[in-house]
Amino acid sequence: MLSDSPDRPTRVLLVTGLSGAGKTTALRALEDLGWEPVDNFPVRLIGRLLHTAPGAGQDGDSGPLAIGFDSRTRGFDPHAVMAEIEGLAKAEDFAFSTLFLDCGAEELERRYNETRRRHPLAADRPAAAGIAAERELMEPLRRWADVVISTTDFSSNDLLRTIRELFAPTAPQDMTVTVSSFGFARGMVPTADLVFDMRFLDNPHWDENLRPLTGRDAPVAERIQGDPAWAEAFERIRDLVIFLLPRYEAQGKAYVNIAFGCTGGKHRSVFAAEALAAALRGLGHNPTLLHRNLDSNAADGVEGAARA
Repeated sequence: MLSDSPDRPTRVLLVTGLSGAGKTTALRALEDLGWEPVDNFPVRLIGRLLHTAPGAGQDGDSGPLAIGFDSRTRGFDPHAVMAEIEGLAKAEDFAFSTLFLDCGAEELERRYNETRRRHPLAADRPAAAGIAAERELMEPLRRWADVVISTTDFSSNDLLRTIRELFAPTAPQDMTVTVSSFGFARGMVPTADLVFDMRFLDNPHWDENLRPLTGRDAPVAERIQGDPAWAEAFERIRDLVIFLLPRYEAQGKAYVNIAFGCTGGKHRSVFAAEALAAALRGLGHNPTLLHRNLDSNAADGVEGAARA
C-alpha cells in the first residue's frame, strides 16, 4: 500500500494529534517499518526539509518520510499548516497524507496523572484544561486528516499493530475506506469524497423519548427504518458506493471518505453510516467508522424548528 518506486512521488506522512495520544509511539513504529521519522518539526519549514532530507534507499530513490508535529510548535496555526501542505502537494512531486492520533479526554487525563507530566498547554492549570484547549485548537487538523486513530482503548501494542497494518511496506495495496457521520449545523467534513445528506428523513430529535439516544440505539434505528424513504434511498446510496469504490482504487486513490450528514450528527447520519459500514463489511471491505458529533449535546437550536 505504501511502498515507493522510482516512478512514484515520494510519500510524506504527517503525524499529529493530541498530546499524549501516542505520536511518539507511532513514529517509532514507522521507523521500524522503514520510514524516516522527523519529530517536533516546524511545519512552516517543511519545504526546506523535503529538499534537504537524504532519505535515499539503496537504489538512490527517496524513501518515505514521517514528520511529527503538534501544538507545541511556536506560532502553531492549523489553518496555516493545511495551506502550506496543500500548496506543496500541488507544486512538488510528493504524495502527502496525514495521520491524526486522537484520544478521549478522561484517558488523556489519566495518562498525564500517571506519568506526572504537565500538559504542554496547561503549565499552571489542571491537565483537563490543557486537553480541552488543545482539542479545540487541533480540531481543524482532525477533520482534515486522511486517517484518524483513536487510542482511547489502545495499549502501546495495539497502536503498534495498527500502524503496522496501515503503513507497513508489505501491507496490502487496498484502499483505506472511511465511513463517517457528522452534523451540518456543526460544519462540513472537509476531507469527504462523497457526502450524503440524510436530512430528508424524519428527524428522531423531535421525539422526546428518542432525543437522548443516537443512531446506534435500536429505537432510533426502528424510527428511521420506518420512514418510507429510507429503504430505497439507502439501497441507491449503497449501490452507488459499491460501484464507485473499485473505480477510485483503479485511479490509485489511497483513501476514500464517505460521509453522511444530518442536522445535529447524532441520529440519522449515524444510523446511515453504521448501515453502510455493515454493508461494506459484508462485501469484504474493512471500513473505518467515525462519528464526529456523536457525543455532542442535543439542542433544539441546532436542529431547527420542529415540524407541526
